[in-house]
Amino acid sequence: MKLWGGRFKNAESELMEDFNSSLSFDKTLYYEDIIGSIAHVKMLVKCDIISEEDGNKIISGLDSILKDIESGSLKIEGDYEDIHSFMEVNLIERIGDAGKKMHTARSRNDQVALDMRLYSKKKAKEVVENLKDLLETIKILAEKNNYIMPGYTHMQRAQVVTFKHHMMAYFNMFSRDKKRIENAIDILDESPLGCCALAGTTYSTDREFTAKELGFKGVVNNFLDGVSDRDYIIELTSDFSMVMMHLSRLSEEIIMWSTKEFDFIQLSDEFSTGSSIMPQKKNPDAAELIRGKSGRVYGDLVSILTTMKGLPLAYNKDMQEDKEGFFDALDTVLSCIKVMNGMLSTVKIKEGSMLKAVKRGFLNATEAADYLVNKGMAFRDAHRVIGEIVIYCEDNNMPIEDLNIEQLKKFSQLFSEDIYEFIDYKNTLNKGIKKYMK
Repeated sequence: MKLWGGRFKNAESELMEDFNSSLSFDKTLYYEDIIGSIAHVKMLVKCDIISEEDGNKIISGLDSILKDIESGSLKIEGDYEDIHSFMEVNLIERIGDAGKKMHTARSRNDQVALDMRLYSKKKAKEVVENLKDLLETIKILAEKNNYIMPGYTHMQRAQVVTFKHHMMAYFNMFSRDKKRIENAIDILDESPLGCCALAGTTYSTDREFTAKELGFKGVVNNFLDGVSDRDYIIELTSDFSMVMMHLSRLSEEIIMWSTKEFDFIQLSDEFSTGSSIMPQKKNPDAAELIRGKSGRVYGDLVSILTTMKGLPLAYNKDMQEDKEGFFDALDTVLSCIKVMNGMLSTVKIKEGSMLKAVKRGFLNATEAADYLVNKGMAFRDAHRVIGEIVIYCEDNNMPIEDLNIEQLKKFSQLFSEDIYEFIDYKNTLNKGIKKYMK
């Protein structure tokens, strides 16, 4: 059974039926479709558009369908065009002609727009909650491992920082992601129910009632926009892409840090895999998969942007293509956040390895230049002097702090014994940047 067909003489081809059907993926929206229909029917009764008796029958029938779907006794499958036709056909089979009144004063256009907003809002909140968990894990990991480590620019050792400060950079990134998603939720929190196909209805309906019933803060103020708006899907997918970008950057560092060349961290067995041929291997597959899956979410974003870019108002069937990409992006970002959270919860930080890397990297060179500036030398001259010292230290395989005062004075007479305290790594943090490393 189709929800349309009265003006058609010939049956739809099987090829077109398969091509047109969206049940295989929009069945994800079954819960939102049912609660949206229940709110709509309550409004129809309130506005005396259908009788209370019919309204009760419809609501009871929808409740029974929901119960059977969630118990597994009713499978969402079969020759249906979409989740909406599945619901309506099954409702009519259960309660009879009263079920045919459910769709009064409503179009599938505002129905699917409603379902997607409800689902997007619910799942976006789930992403926010998982980001909160990740943020807490990052904060705990940072606080417990406030060790000195190299900071990098151009992937070259640059200046000394702390592991805590490094991880809190990601804390800031994911905090912004959380705010972006919360902002997107606030913007999408308007009900399109009552827009109908594109121009409302001749029935005297109560859109504010259904909006309140479904937990929206208000209603959309333009019917054409209400049924054709997919900005919230684009915005959320963009936000998810940003989350994935940050997860990917962190994954890249985890992958590098876990190598024997860096040896800054040790990943737990729970989030690593082995090699089928090399028994010594412990591969950071969890981090690599997160890094790789960022491309999927980027692709989902480009897909929906491309779908929407040339569509005239109002609804077009192209918009059916919004769901699979969004569902994929959502599932991907949720799984990646959870895996990253688990990986960081079980990682071991190697304080000694990071300290060795600091000492091998001349990470107090900038402070040594600052020392000479404090003694009266121009910074550009100080920069040159310390560069010459670094070359000498490289040639002699020693750090700057191991040069004795006679050796230092060969480069500048401004050096005195207080240089060693000035360029001590812990003192550097305490004096110069520790107050900013929160």
